[in-house]
Amino acid sequence: QVHLVESGGGLVQPGGSLNLSCVVSGLNLGVFSIGWLRQAPNEERVGVSCIQMDDGSTYYSDSAKDRFTISRDNAKSTVYLQMNNLKPEDTAVYYCTAVTAWTTIDSVCTMPQYEYEYWGQGIQVTVSA
Repeated sequence: QVHLVESGGGLVQPGGSLNLSCVVSGLNLGVFSIGWLRQAPNEERVGVSCIQMDDGSTYYSDSAKDRFTISRDNAKSTVYLQMNNLKPEDTAVYYCTAVTAWTTIDSVCTMPQYEYEYWGQGIQVTVSA
């Protein structure tokens, strides 16, 4: 059985930091790409950052570049999203997703939602003073 479990969300002030974690079980992670997507109120779910678990190649959306860092620990089956200099517009539910790594990491993070094979339950991130 496959599980993706997110943690590390919460309430933070503008300019603050959070480090999200996604622990994956039940998958051979070496053949998967893991992505972080987010959904703000009344908006569509969009890709934030993704990583190829075999070679570590990464993708960042324009909003995440220079502020967020995605990383992996294959031994712990965990993917992290370090978020710095958070802004109110980063407020959203963040989801960890997994898809078989059949395409480039850029395509992984911009593919339609229905193409992702596995999802976490989502975790709330709120950036507010």
